[in-house]
Amino acid sequence: MPAFDIVCDVDRQEVRNAVDQTLREIGTRFDFRGIDTNVELNDSGILLAAEEEFQLGQILDILYDKLNRRSIDAKALEEGKIEAAGKQKRQTFSLKQGIDRDNAKKIVKMIKDSKLKVQTQIQGEELRVNGKKRDDLQAVMALLKEADLPIPLQFNNFRD
Repeated sequence: MPAFDIVCDVDRQEVRNAVDQTLREIGTRFDFRGIDTNVELNDSGILLAAEEEFQLGQILDILYDKLNRRSIDAKALEEGKIEAAGKQKRQTFSLKQGIDRDNAKKIVKMIKDSKLKVQTQIQGEELRVNGKKRDDLQAVMALLKEADLPIPLQFNNFRD
């Protein structure tokens, strides 16, 4: 019986590469010359630091561009508040890993409402979709790609 898994998993190595490329671009840009800025990847997520809020926005645009080039959806970042610390403004972004219970139930409801002949099971932080026909599974994938969900989804482990 054909099946596949729906997961929300961000490749930390690709995120690290995007952060490194962002730091390199900030170092070469004229508008950031002489300004104390920093982009750092830690266990909790990504920390942006700059002297002004608009500079944080510029750094964030660069970071989103680098993440997009590395095939990482911008929805994978959860934005935190901007905090003032001395002369610097800081903003943290946490990385979303796994599908939480509410989003899993929302996805299952969407699949059931589509009237496709598939079964969906919630297995921890991922979902398993089974069906008799491969075409039904591909229709589920297309349905979820078109849906506007707050988390990025990947489809793994497709078996015939």
